[in-house]
Amino acid sequence: MRRNASTVVVLPGPAPAEVLAAVGRSMNVALIRPAEPAEDDRDGLDAAAGALQQAGRSTSAYALVPADPLAALAASWRAMWDVSRPEGPAGFEAEALKVLTAWRAGRFELPDYYLVLGPGPASPAGPGLAGPPGPASPAAGDQGPDFYLGPLRTARPQRVAVVAATEPAQQAVGVLQVLGSLPYGPWWPGLDEVIQTARTFYPGQLAGGTAATG
Repeated sequence: MRRNASTVVVLPGPAPAEVLAAVGRSMNVALIRPAEPAEDDRDGLDAAAGALQQAGRSTSAYALVPADPLAALAASWRAMWDVSRPEGPAGFEAEALKVLTAWRAGRFELPDYYLVLGPGPASPAGPGLAGPPGPASPAAGDQGPDFYLGPLRTARPQRVAVVAATEPAQQAVGVLQVLGSLPYGPWWPGLDEVIQTARTFYPGQLAGGTAATG
């Protein structure tokens, strides 16, 4: 577990420019954008890892990083369950090996929190907001199983928050509100354990509203 002055939060997936602009104007949030990936970093792992390292040195209350070293792993997990073009687990296992190698080499650590934009479980916290615990649903529309709201959230429910809104203006407000109400909870397990959770997680559990692994 890191000991940083700043709470590091990853915003996985593409984020609207309006959301990033609103975050960038906040006085207690540092927006840490990744560098342009090099030619040999096609999946952006190195760029995201570099942004996380920079975020770990931030002195702001929160450091928000719109990039994730697990992005290619998440995409391969989703593709593994795409019934329209089933690919089997080979792609996922290849990405798992790559990201585990980088993690074990100390090139990155998991952030304090993940903050997912898009429809999620209902919450009494307010319109368009959803707190970390509870059932999860696909991230946006009909994009299929979601790695972040599925196996990652199962591993540590309080470390994955959701802004359950689809309009950029609402998302921008929601991100700043959620940052101010992130709960405490146990630190992440090892990344190898997170990946094992992904191997045993059945996406039907998302629709069923349960967060237990199969």
